[in-house]
Amino acid sequence: MISAEQNDLITRVGPEAPAGKLLRRYWQPVALTDELAGERPVRAVRLMGQDFVLFRDEKGELGMLDRDCPHRGADLAYGRLEGGGLRCPFHGWLFDTKGTCLETPAEPVGSKLCTRIKQSAYPVVEKSGIIFAYLGEGEPPAFPEFDCFVAPDSHVFAFKGLFECNWLQALEVGIDPAHASYLHRFFEDESTDESYGKQFRGASADSQIPITKVLREYDRPEIKVDSTDYGLRLTTLRELNENTTHVRVTNVVFPQAFVIPMSSEMTISQWHVPVDDHNCYWYAIFTSFTGPVNKEQMREQRLKLYELPDYTSRQNKRNNYGYSVSEQNTQTYTGMGMDINVHDQWAIESQGTIQDRTREHLGTTDKGIIAYRRILVDAIERTQAGDSVPMLIDQAQAATFSGPPSIDGVNTSGSEPETYWREADLKRRRESTWAAARLAK
Repeated sequence: MISAEQNDLITRVGPEAPAGKLLRRYWQPVALTDELAGERPVRAVRLMGQDFVLFRDEKGELGMLDRDCPHRGADLAYGRLEGGGLRCPFHGWLFDTKGTCLETPAEPVGSKLCTRIKQSAYPVVEKSGIIFAYLGEGEPPAFPEFDCFVAPDSHVFAFKGLFECNWLQALEVGIDPAHASYLHRFFEDESTDESYGKQFRGASADSQIPITKVLREYDRPEIKVDSTDYGLRLTTLRELNENTTHVRVTNVVFPQAFVIPMSSEMTISQWHVPVDDHNCYWYAIFTSFTGPVNKEQMREQRLKLYELPDYTSRQNKRNNYGYSVSEQNTQTYTGMGMDINVHDQWAIESQGTIQDRTREHLGTTDKGIIAYRRILVDAIERTQAGDSVPMLIDQAQAATFSGPPSIDGVNTSGSEPETYWREADLKRRRESTWAAARLAK
């Protein structure tokens, strides 16, 4: 258990909240590139309790500004894209992507008012189908050269979804390897030939064993947590027999992302981004080591669950997440359908919009969550003291990062788990055109 004060410390994300100040020191996903497609590339964004407008100007340059016009507070998300920027419809004030006021047309001829006006603007970049923004002070950190950021566009696919709960409990479900044996338990195994784009539906690497079978029948995993330069590595072992072990390696990238295996050919890099204290988006980049990603299929699969324009789930607390007694008795552990995102959504939203951690009792399998919270609290305290924190890296440091390795496979060699997953990761990279090119550097 932790105190109510400690719970507030690690969950609240407003501009003056300690965790909010920490998270503002890092790049945050704010939109999918797809969201700025079409004839009007303007999007309202709410991030960590603040409101912004994201847009692409007539030259294709991205900008993100405070959403309220500095004249009299009108909503710039309804602005007109013209004249080299975004124009407020109220009185025609015009702002470029850097927040510079270009015109105040209702003012008298010769007025110099616009030279004294500056709207707050924030750095934005596109990476692998996601637009990231930086809200902090000073220079933003560099992006580590992880697989999701260096793979060619053809080999990555980005998507997102809304969770109606605090960002931290959403992140913590992803660093809990034990829950998959229960929350994501399927009583029957589908053909792994039809598993493309579906998590936990394929076969583990180096085997023909469906991952669903492994999770269902071997539900007492051994979990090891190691500190790394990017955060944490979790190695989860399930002993299938005397000579065979299922090995799953997942990662926490500080401050709020995880990198996990989706299948033998694809990994998922996922961020949990606060909208405010009570809501968050997950943003994911799916990275393929084999052929190009079938983006149309991946998108169609996910749009069966998520509704545009806000990427809200069709199965949610207002319709009991599609819960079926019959299904719970015969098909799935939850009775909430075949999409594991719904399972996760129920688990974390049912805790309340901010989990009351004064009432929790952690067990041995929660060691990853315990380790992460320690890093988080330490980083918050360091931020308050003006000290350095993990992953605030420059470009030279960014080039030293790779991976991180994310493996789900079956070790039959009798070697140590670390030897197995390192060899499996290297083998996958050598067989991948884009990843093999990086090995040669």
